[in-house]
Amino acid sequence: MSNTTSDGQHTDPHDDHASPIRTPKQLVTVIIASFVLPVVVIILLVNFVAFGGKEGAGSDGMTPEAVAKRLQPVGMVEIRDVSSPAAARTGEQVYQAQCAACHATGAANAPKLGDAAAWGPRLATGYESLLNAVMKGKGAMAAQAGGDASDYEIARAVVYLANQGGGKFAEPAAPAAAASAPK
Repeated sequence: MSNTTSDGQHTDPHDDHASPIRTPKQLVTVIIASFVLPVVVIILLVNFVAFGGKEGAGSDGMTPEAVAKRLQPVGMVEIRDVSSPAAARTGEQVYQAQCAACHATGAANAPKLGDAAAWGPRLATGYESLLNAVMKGKGAMAAQAGGDASDYEIARAVVYLANQGGGKFAEPAAPAAAASAPK
């Protein structure tokens, strides 16, 4: 059974395989669209993913404050006149900074702070002998001369430690100021 339209074309009502593309112009349009449309979609997706400020949830690593904090200087330079007795640390301050690690706990057979029995034989040798042992090093104790503390500060620490252990040493004399300052 066949049908004919008023313009004389043959139509078959059971022909389900008819193409919506009926002219060459439609064919060219479909071919161009099949290449251009996916390229445009890919470009838009790349722009969406790659560009823009995207931070992770709970992350503040790129905030101006966080960046400024990471750029802070790590250390500071302290300039002081080591020949000035006013700039020198006390014996207790030097002890806390350098000596307490061993002398507070008795590590490496170091006499503990305030232990008169352990300090007794050492005090009997005298202040100069104690200072010499500290400056040059003795046993597990490294030489302290030339380190972070000046010789005067180390001498003050020796007097502090010895006097806490029962000694009666006098505070060392402050070093004389430089004889002539540079002009």
